[in-house]
Amino acid sequence: MATSTVEADTRAHIVAVADELFYARGIQSVGMDEIRTGAGVSLKKLYAAFPGKEQLVAAVLTGRHEYWEHGIEQAVAAAATPRDRLLAMYDFLEQWFSDDTFRGCGFINAFGELGSTSPTVARIAREHKESFQEYVAGLAAEVVPDRVAAEELAAQLALLAEGAQTTAAIAGDSAPATHARRAAATLIDAATRA
Repeated sequence: MATSTVEADTRAHIVAVADELFYARGIQSVGMDEIRTGAGVSLKKLYAAFPGKEQLVAAVLTGRHEYWEHGIEQAVAAAATPRDRLLAMYDFLEQWFSDDTFRGCGFINAFGELGSTSPTVARIAREHKESFQEYVAGLAAEVVPDRVAAEELAAQLALLAEGAQTTAAIAGDSAPATHARRAAATLIDAATRA
């Protein structure tokens, strides 16, 4: 039991180090030896935990997905009304964009680097984006009772969030979250009047 806890802790540490390096510099520019050094583990231990770089990238993206879901869900849970819950997503984005380590969406970054050569990375990125779309659709259904209209609103709001992430990463500024929130409010209000 203690060995598996140590192994799980070592694995989590390797993922944290890899995530930091990949997110700051890109996946292809960081080698396994650099991750081994950063994590302070032997190459044997690194490859026992992750037989290849693709498995490590998958673990990093899984962690990013959990971080994303937790952050969005926390922001949404703090909002009082269905409309406010939809807008709370953009409050989370503004907080995230204000972090000094923000470098854009890790899934978009990974897909841009490896999506054409790694079916695993492409699948994980698509699943993450689909999961977010479904989550937003659930929130939109609380505001707009018509299923088709709610799905259309969800697609528009998710697209605003995606665009804000890319724009904020390039601009190095959190303002795109504010702009996206204002646009989202306009779209929500228009959908509820329709």
